Amino acid sequence: MSAWAGGTAAGAFVGTLALTTALRAASELSLTRMDLPFLLGTAVTVNRTRAKFVGYLMHFLNGQIFAFVYFAVFVAIDRAGWWLGALFGLAHGLFAGTALVNILLPLVHPRMGSPLTSAPNVALLEAPGFLLRNYGPGTPLVTVVAHIGYGSIVGGFTALAG
Repeated sequence: MSAWAGGTAAGAFVGTLALTTALRAASELSLTRMDLPFLLGTAVTVNRTRAKFVGYLMHFLNGQIFAFVYFAVFVAIDRAGWWLGALFGLAHGLFAGTALVNILLPLVHPRMGSPLTSAPNVALLEAPGFLLRNYGPGTPLVTVVAHIGYGSIVGGFTALAG
């Protein structure tokens, strides 16, 4: 099991880099308007440049945390693999787009709008919407596919270490 932890740590690093790169590339290719590091960073600062930096750090840290949630499930079921990681990534991507970023983040993000935001209370960021659709019609697909890739990498690295 300790070898699995090392594989998970490596997979977390590579998977988070791949996920972040895929999301950034999708934004640059106009497949989505979502800028996740900016979205996360503006929760702690109004400075746009600092928000991107802090957001990338937060996203990278979250990638490590989620990988070890995957690891805990791998250990509990005594099985790991790229395909199982891909299934976890699918669930992770759907959770991120439906509950995490759509419902929970607006509750704690001081600069994000929500369906409850009143007209005088102008938000810096648009609320993401269900499956992040407010950031463009391609955003749900991009987000889920990127998370499937992340999960495949985490699961694959974990299995290779075992």
